Amino acid sequence: MLGLIKGLSFICLLMAVSCLAQGPPVLDTDGNPVTRGVEYYVDPAVTDVAGGLTLVTRNGSCPSYVGQVPIGSGNVQGLPVIFTPRDSGETVITENTQFTVAFSAASICVSDTTWGIGEEDPETTRRLIVIGDEPAIFSISRNQAPGPYTFGYCPECNTPPPCGRPRCGIAGILEQNGTRFLTIDGPAFPFSFRRA
Repeated sequence: MLGLIKGLSFICLLMAVSCLAQGPPVLDTDGNPVTRGVEYYVDPAVTDVAGGLTLVTRNGSCPSYVGQVPIGSGNVQGLPVIFTPRDSGETVITENTQFTVAFSAASICVSDTTWGIGEEDPETTRRLIVIGDEPAIFSISRNQAPGPYTFGYCPECNTPPPCGRPRCGIAGILEQNGTRFLTIDGPAFPFSFRRA
């Protein structure tokens, strides 16, 4: 009987540790967990200088960069995104979930709207977030309870030889010539998630 109690106690301990490792769920603006496959608008959480995230152009190129809708007349909510956790068994996005992000929209330039890490801006050394490139794995963390949230990125380092110290970063906004780009390596920019 004592062995059964010890065994059950060990199982309960493992379940508790597993729950703690997952982290708290990321919540949308209605207080509901952000969920795999559901469309969300990514809105600025603490500022009104620009709208939600959308596709933007750089130097007259195709709209293949992630950025913010400018404030002005018209729609400022941006394009909806879909979060897809790496672990196919996960349905709720938590603060420790690794996932890919894709716009739930079409682009005239590329067929895949999944976010990736693009070139480094030579002036600021910040890396631009692009679409149509190699998909990047992101995570979400919370600055303060209950939100706002920030996007984080850390490259995988699992191919020998060891890649050394990976260049991880937090997503922020870089403004160039009136366009606001989502980048990695700058000051963190807080976001909220609104169900589409």
